[in-house]
Amino acid sequence: MIVGIGVDLVDLARFERAVDRTPKLRDRLFAESERDKPLRSLAGRFAAKEALIKALGSSDGVHWLDITVSNSAEGDPRFELSGETATVVATRGITSLHLSMSHDAGAAIAFVVAERGDEARATQSEESA
Repeated sequence: MIVGIGVDLVDLARFERAVDRTPKLRDRLFAESERDKPLRSLAGRFAAKEALIKALGSSDGVHWLDITVSNSAEGDPRFELSGETATVVATRGITSLHLSMSHDAGAAIAFVVAERGDEARATQSEESA
């Protein structure tokens, strides 16, 4: 069952200016494994993290450095969550996160679908009864 969706669009030129003005943004927003990526790739990862927060419905307990965007063996983008952010996602019963990203015409976009399995829904229904 889909429990949330999120989308975010990043203007590449604006993102580049922000990173040039404030170089420490790389350290605050991106995991060490992401920081050396080209700015275009970082903009996509920023959009993905923002879209995830929107899909979750709030940023409570979500920390930027707990979210890493990587690629599966097939090359598909995916999230690797750790720390409090992983706990927040698990507590909300989310069992799958689907991520799509694209870059074109000076923009990066990301779309996230948060999904909960039926067993998580049944457990939450029992807890609220």
